[in-house]
Amino acid sequence: MTARRRALKEACARLGLDRAANDSLHRPNPWEFLINKEYHLVWCNIFKAASTSWMYNFNVLAGYKPNFLKRSNIVPLQLARRKYPRPTLSELKSALNNSLAFLIVRHPLERLLSAYRDKIQYALPNTPHQKLGNEIILRYRNQKKRLLHNPRWPTISEFVNYLVDSQKRHESMDMHWAPMTEFCTPCQINFDIIIKFETLHEDQKYLIELAGLGKKIKPEWKNPSKGRVTTEVLYNYYSQLTVSQILQLHNLYRYDFELFGYGIKEYVEMAKRDTSEMVS
Repeated sequence: MTARRRALKEACARLGLDRAANDSLHRPNPWEFLINKEYHLVWCNIFKAASTSWMYNFNVLAGYKPNFLKRSNIVPLQLARRKYPRPTLSELKSALNNSLAFLIVRHPLERLLSAYRDKIQYALPNTPHQKLGNEIILRYRNQKKRLLHNPRWPTISEFVNYLVDSQKRHESMDMHWAPMTEFCTPCQINFDIIIKFETLHEDQKYLIELAGLGKKIKPEWKNPSKGRVTTEVLYNYYSQLTVSQILQLHNLYRYDFELFGYGIKEYVEMAKRDTSEMVS
């Protein structure tokens, strides 16, 4: 954990993200933090990075009974916010003085694919995400292909084109695929523990023991079948993209890659080659 914190601090300094400025990367963002005052635990929730598991844990720590959580039809985040109102910056800073602060990070493109499959490819009917999917198809699929209705959801390529264009237009991004760096502003907030999705079980166990919560919660992973993305699955999707699209995604999530030590090489190798593309 010490090595991860040191690497993050060095990357923040190298990229100039540790200085104060009035933009989303240089200004602390308290919006997604949950503060448990009883157990002195502060978590920045990043969607598609074990967020279901830790939303459950924080709801248990807030006093909700497991049986109630299992039966409830209320969205877990809504339940959590009843107990953990969104903090102000001053409230967050105060809590950080006597709490363990942590976040869970994940390879940006693995996280993105998990979000795409969950919210776009398999979007629930009559939801904002299904509506967004229809808008993406209208914008990025030619009329002949649209008439074939195949597939009925945006392809990964169409979705990536939408993301890249949204960035160019400076549009806000959906919370499920917004960059982790903008969510948690890790160069402006001092995190005690950086959990990596790739070593989730071991890292969760370490956190739970350090926080003295062994009798309250367990290092479990909720929704493993939905969250797990195998190398084969990654290839099935990212091989549909061009090298140019992969590099555009790398640019979109560049701070997530650099701050948390993730690489792009294997994804470039997955991408389909185009004779017009040159890879350095």
